[in-house]
Amino acid sequence: MSGVASGYFIVLEGGEGVGKTTQWRRVADQLAATGHDVVALREPGGTPAGDALRAVLLDPTSALTPETEALLFAASRAQLVRDVITPALQRAAVVLVDRFLLSTYAYQGRGRALSIPSLRAVNAFATGGLAPDLTLLLSLPLEESMARMHARGSADRMEREGDAFHRRVRAAFDEALQPAWQAQHPEIGPVVAVDAAGAADVVTVRCLAALATKWPHRFSEVQVDRPSSAVQVTHG
Repeated sequence: MSGVASGYFIVLEGGEGVGKTTQWRRVADQLAATGHDVVALREPGGTPAGDALRAVLLDPTSALTPETEALLFAASRAQLVRDVITPALQRAAVVLVDRFLLSTYAYQGRGRALSIPSLRAVNAFATGGLAPDLTLLLSLPLEESMARMHARGSADRMEREGDAFHRRVRAAFDEALQPAWQAQHPEIGPVVAVDAAGAADVVTVRCLAALATKWPHRFSEVQVDRPSSAVQVTHG
């Protein structure tokens, strides 16, 4: 858990094409519309150093080894935790992040076949042991999510990986929903599934319902409404 003041550290996760970034924006808007102090962040990025690393990591022309890729993600995360996430949690804000450590385990661990213990050690150093209070894992049937991804046209470096890579990533996300796996990986925090099928506003309702189930005293009043401009969004 975050363990920092009384803020809420919430992560949205999922493979390519599940609508994760759309829901990240929509959930942030709805929380802000009901008066919450919301800081919405994307990984990698969110700081000047992180934005520079994001450009390298997602550039299709970047030739990176799996180890270099993992270390650059961790470096961006280290800067983000210290410069933005920790101060926001200390003022009791809701921090909503598009991807965090679970993506490292899925993409660099399962996708790139890097050692999970090594990734765990590097990221413990990077984050100081900060773990999300809740991760919402958006999920679609694999063929549907991959069809969405291919239909988008231009693709970044990670999206351009082959279907076998994305199947391995999906398998890692599925495994993360198992209670036994979560018990063995407390640095990830609790992970709950959110059905990403259907219209965007329907999926947003599911995301908000998951927050209200976890923290009824804080989020039960949040309803889907028109977007708000009150949310602080930081991304590359």
